[in-house]
Amino acid sequence: MDKQELAEAVAASMWDEDEATQALGMTLDQIAPGRAVISMSIQGRMTNGHKTCHGGYIFTLADSTFAFACNSHNQRVVAFQCSITYLAPAFEGDVLTATAEEITVQGRSGVYDVHVCNQDGTRIAEFRGNSRTIKGKHIELSS
Repeated sequence: MDKQELAEAVAASMWDEDEATQALGMTLDQIAPGRAVISMSIQGRMTNGHKTCHGGYIFTLADSTFAFACNSHNQRVVAFQCSITYLAPAFEGDVLTATAEEITVQGRSGVYDVHVCNQDGTRIAEFRGNSRTIKGKHIELSS
């Protein structure tokens, strides 16, 4: 199995168990080693008192995308620190797309950047996640 096939198999395994991401209506649009793209439509129930998308939903989209990117190598990986900067509001009816890119992995630690844009390409948020590899694999490979 090559690296792309492995990333796809890991993503399928993770997706099957990821109730939170599915419950929010997210779709996994692309997966590659160290990279993931996930999108989500903003529903009325996701808006706050300003009639903009609540930041927690944007963070969740970025965090889910980060998780798929950093787990794509078939090592179990968790977040140990994340931050987000909100740049522009999102509104009901917007489709947000988060793109996660692996910046570096050294030992058990990784750094990933996630860009969140709306359907017009407007940058909504920038997220940086730091990952930590833990014991275990997502799928067992036969030798």
